[in-house]
Amino acid sequence: MRHLLTLDDWTPAHIESALDLAEEIKAHPGNYAHAAHRRTLLMIFEKPSLRTRLSFETGMTRMGGHAIYYDTRSSPMGAGKETLEDTAHTFSRYVDIVMARLFKHSDLEEMARHASVPIINALTDLAHPCQILADLLTIREHKGRIRGLKVAYVGDSNNNVTHSLMIGCAMTGADIAVGCPAAADYAPQPSVLERARGLAKTHNSSVTVHESAADAVADADVVYTDSWMSYHIPQAELDERVRIFMPYQVNADLMAAASSDAIFMNCLPAMRGYEQTADVIDGPQSVVFDQAENRLHAQNAVLLSLLEDAEKAH
Repeated sequence: MRHLLTLDDWTPAHIESALDLAEEIKAHPGNYAHAAHRRTLLMIFEKPSLRTRLSFETGMTRMGGHAIYYDTRSSPMGAGKETLEDTAHTFSRYVDIVMARLFKHSDLEEMARHASVPIINALTDLAHPCQILADLLTIREHKGRIRGLKVAYVGDSNNNVTHSLMIGCAMTGADIAVGCPAAADYAPQPSVLERARGLAKTHNSSVTVHESAADAVADADVVYTDSWMSYHIPQAELDERVRIFMPYQVNADLMAAASSDAIFMNCLPAMRGYEQTADVIDGPQSVVFDQAENRLHAQNAVLLSLLEDAEKAH
């Protein structure tokens, strides 16, 4: 059974195929109005989300399928009264495919070990592959290609978006430069960095980490940032994190260090005046709402791809 737990689960050919399909679905949605007919998606949410729920549920509806929203806070799974193994065996008897937005990546892996239907990672503490597929689709739309571009990510880099972005860029032939504080709490996890660099070497790209935001952004084609206050960060840490990350704020001066036609990306939610200034996120170089829309199209491609594989497997 093929899943999407991390982008590293897929080959570059799988990623390219999904991006091609996403472009086709976006351009000709009517051709896919019945592509998921009588198929049911289970959406398991341990962490809240605006874009994830809306994009997956809308996608299944537009393709003629059905989506079930399952909040673990009011379930036996969330209360610890049912094992992940039993949960996976049970939902595999009811639904065709599952997306799960969980705290622990290890829980997602446990679920996938016992499921007989495809599992899609809609976010864990380690990875966010659906977001990065949408990002790659957005970059390809605006730049015409991915291979050979330079992507710069600045800010808090010990997170799922940075990890998946490094892997995704490495697998598709884009260079990625990460700008972040040197402290381990704020830098990419060493194991992910090592893996990304190995993939980059294979695909003739590079993965670099810089303590200077300006060094990371220099001549970049894409400038990317993310929230300094992820869901798991206590609000009491705000002032300290602002102090630490303010040198990595994407403002007009930092954007000026990138290529003149660089695009700005943030996977949202965003806080103006924190990880980026309002003039950047609301300015002409910003493509953040194209990113948000492309979650829908990229995920539709993932759903159809995995459903087709599952049907062949059976």
